[in-house]
Amino acid sequence: MTALSVSTSSAASLRADALVVGVAKGPKGIVLAPGAEAVNEAFDGKLAEVLGTLGATGAEGETVKVASPAGLKAALVLAVGLGEAAEAGYELEALRRTAGVAARALAGVKKAALALPAESAEEVEAVALGGLLGSYVFGTYKGNGNGKEPVGELVVLTVRKGSKDAKAAVERAAAIGEEMNRARDLVNTAPNDLTPKSFAAIAQAAGKEHGLKVEVLDEKALTKGGFGGLLGVGNGSANPPRLVKVAYTHPKAKASLAFVGKGITYDSGGISLKPAGHNETMKCDMAGAAAVFAAVVAAKRLGLAVNVTAWLALAENMPSGSATRPGDVLRMYGGKTVEVLNTDAEGRLVLADAIVKAGEDNPDVIVDVATLTGAMVLALGTRTFGVMANSDELRENLHALAGEVGEQSWPMPLPAELKKGMTDSTIADLANMGERMGGGLVAGLFLQEFVAEGIDWAHLDIAGPAFHESAPFGYTPKGGTASAVRTLVRFAEQTAANGKA
Repeated sequence: MTALSVSTSSAASLRADALVVGVAKGPKGIVLAPGAEAVNEAFDGKLAEVLGTLGATGAEGETVKVASPAGLKAALVLAVGLGEAAEAGYELEALRRTAGVAARALAGVKKAALALPAESAEEVEAVALGGLLGSYVFGTYKGNGNGKEPVGELVVLTVRKGSKDAKAAVERAAAIGEEMNRARDLVNTAPNDLTPKSFAAIAQAAGKEHGLKVEVLDEKALTKGGFGGLLGVGNGSANPPRLVKVAYTHPKAKASLAFVGKGITYDSGGISLKPAGHNETMKCDMAGAAAVFAAVVAAKRLGLAVNVTAWLALAENMPSGSATRPGDVLRMYGGKTVEVLNTDAEGRLVLADAIVKAGEDNPDVIVDVATLTGAMVLALGTRTFGVMANSDELRENLHALAGEVGEQSWPMPLPAELKKGMTDSTIADLANMGERMGGGLVAGLFLQEFVAEGIDWAHLDIAGPAFHESAPFGYTPKGGTASAVRTLVRFAEQTAANGKA
């Protein structure tokens, strides 16, 4: 695990294996970003010229390495492009991505110093978080030394001399970044190792470590309680389902939040089997559960004055002689009946049970997170999640909070006319499928049917950004991304600060 620290030492005097500076595209060529002054002096004021000779342009994500001159204690200087020069200061997301690129480029280095723009506490946190996320390596299954090692230590250099808030900013970045990396580990773990039972055990271990209350309902308790959605989805698997409650309470909390996560540890589609080519990444179908779990642990580590509960709806969707069939009717927790028309529309079934259960605690807000529909990927692409809600104010707020923390989202409607396809079932209260067009919205409308009256609710469909299949960029690795964790944590912080959701 990469260690984070902050220092007010000069970039020239700090001992490290590598020193990172930022460069940008100016009107007349490369310009150095704030933080690079001491390094530039060591190059006799010609650092930009040297980098330009080596082909640097300052383009976003570009990296150029150069050996250090005698005036620096670090052996190597790494210049990372920030994109267009910004005289008024660089956006926090640009700093996160630049630090992430640097950490990826320096994989295996024992100690690296980040001499990037980091004057304010917010900038310090952005650089620290981006570096920690960029240094992420999932090496569980890499043997014989053929896996990459993350940077051993990242030191954020700042000019905030004598200020405690820089240290607090780094500590906050560590709490959020480490929990995001925990979520990434869960998503990247092979499905033969991450079953509903083992996921529940991981939650129980985290509960003991951080002082969280964890309750696990196994298949016997789910049967006794009438959780037809979870049981119906898990019927075809040798690994039975679980519903896990992870609760954080604060003595001064004035509001409570419930985060509900879809936790399909592997999704074959069930009897409605996915076609070839669509199964290989379906270990990521529990990314919603990983996100809400990580968010609650982060809330506890940050000591937020708000009560936050994560509900992990865990099941494995497999075809077998005992699997739910298209045409079966499930009696959900709370009593509603659902005709299953497609067993590959399973996420909404496990979420529905968990949403009803979460509502019994009467939280101020329920937010569910799920890799729910391919339709959302078609609508918004692979880097943006959709936000739906039964409250316009809540939907717009979550969209705004996502933007604040650097997550791409888009507010989506819940058109009432799309409900008809689901409510037209002749034998049940609802069908788990409706109109083909607008499928992501239909799924949201289905979930809304299980939200108790009087509770504000939002649905984040992270099907696009939850699992990155292309080349890494910024601080985003290939594989699990921990999408939505920062948005949830920011929402919990806002609720704590306001004393209400």
